[in-house]
Amino acid sequence: MWDLKLDEAGLVTVVVQDRASGEVRMLAHANPEALEATRRTGLAHFFSRSRGRLWKKGEESGNTLRVFEVWLDCDRDAVLYLVDPHGPTCHTGAPSCFFDRKIPSVTETDRGLPVLAALAQIIERRKASTADESYTRSLLDKGPRKIGEKLREEADELANALESESDARVVSEAADLVYHALVGLKSRGLTMRDVSRELARRFGTSGHDEKASRD
Repeated sequence: MWDLKLDEAGLVTVVVQDRASGEVRMLAHANPEALEATRRTGLAHFFSRSRGRLWKKGEESGNTLRVFEVWLDCDRDAVLYLVDPHGPTCHTGAPSCFFDRKIPSVTETDRGLPVLAALAQIIERRKASTADESYTRSLLDKGPRKIGEKLREEADELANALESESDARVVSEAADLVYHALVGLKSRGLTMRDVSRELARRFGTSGHDEKASRD
């Protein structure tokens, strides 16, 4: 299937990545039968080396992985599933199997996360701080109106930077805007995942058509 380079056991490695957050959720193996079942059903299937059989992720726990895209690597011996996870992915109950950090990092996350997802988790943890200790908490305490004021301020600063300032300044102002947008989402009980899903929904749709649908 797909001209794959299977190993001596007839398997390929499968990396499972959350399509909304970019988080790597798990690593497993698949044979052609599992890949075909994934293609046919839209749900992640693998081959269990310990049990010696095909298995659908979530067949016992209900924590399935909806597969939106499948990609092959350049050597055709590894596969990437881009998924929408329903429930935790790890058998331990953790969202991802990658939570045993060995090299220290500056983030405060409990598992390996890409930058925006890590920032969202840090913002969530700042809710437990006091307003004196945390700027994030002070914004959340002041509510949507104050956060909205900061968003307008940061958007204006980014617009000015785009027009006449350095690339470094543009990047800095864009980072400020993204941070405040994430705080705003948190104040409404929303997440970057919700935004990513909406962006994904718009794929293949003209920007003109999208705007017209909201007029």
